[in-house]
Amino acid sequence: MEGGSSFSVAAPPVFDGDNYQIWAVRMETYLEALDLWEPVEEDYEVPPLPANPTVAQIKAQKEKKTRKSKAKACLFAAVSQMIFTRIMSLKSGKEIWNYLKAEYEGDERIRGMKVLNLIRDFELQKMKESESVKEYSDRLLSIANKVRLLGSELNDSRIVEKLLVTVPEKFEATITTLENTKDLSKISLAELLNALQAQEQRRSMRQEGVIEGALPVKHQDNNRYKKKKNFKNQSTSRENSSGNYQKRKRGGVKKSYPPCHHCEKKGHPPF
Repeated sequence: MEGGSSFSVAAPPVFDGDNYQIWAVRMETYLEALDLWEPVEEDYEVPPLPANPTVAQIKAQKEKKTRKSKAKACLFAAVSQMIFTRIMSLKSGKEIWNYLKAEYEGDERIRGMKVLNLIRDFELQKMKESESVKEYSDRLLSIANKVRLLGSELNDSRIVEKLLVTVPEKFEATITTLENTKDLSKISLAELLNALQAQEQRRSMRQEGVIEGALPVKHQDNNRYKKKKNFKNQSTSRENSSGNYQKRKRGGVKKSYPPCHHCEKKGHPPF
């Protein structure tokens, strides 16, 4: 790193008191990328300059001091204001790093309790009917990664076993096919997820096809019903018109006349 020209390329990840292990991994990588991890890890001493120092010695001493200051500044910038008030009196990057590790990572007993709680949570997980394969697998992987960050092992084979046992019955056909064609004890997590997601996608496409196909059929049924109803109405109208015509032709329809003043009967004109 020459002169620290790329010192502020990106902002450091900010630690607010939660998920220390994740922050520690990201922060260590960030400091390494800026060539500032060495003063945090070793906290080297900067020797004083000899009498009549050379330009190279002056430059080397200045660079070492600058790197220590920059590492400390990075750590100050990478914590929330509440945490900063607890570390602002510390003198070096290594002191700050060790304090945060002791305060938030805890000792082996505390880490062991956290691991047990995470594994218990992992064993209780089940896939919901409304949940996708990706959502469920991401949930399991999130717990597994937290266990790994605490220094314990939770292999992909455990996640594979968990998926095979806890996915809903609708994936039974895929699991049966895998049992008949592969050794499930050696199947990779990526291969299992691809197989489950492929079935999920096919099932979703079939359901969409059924819904889309049902709409034209319903539309056709409605048109047929309307045509049939219109035809029936037209037939009835024609029948009524024909009947009235026949009645009029046969004289079946009598006009309304007042009582005859000769015979006092209705149905004929008085004349």
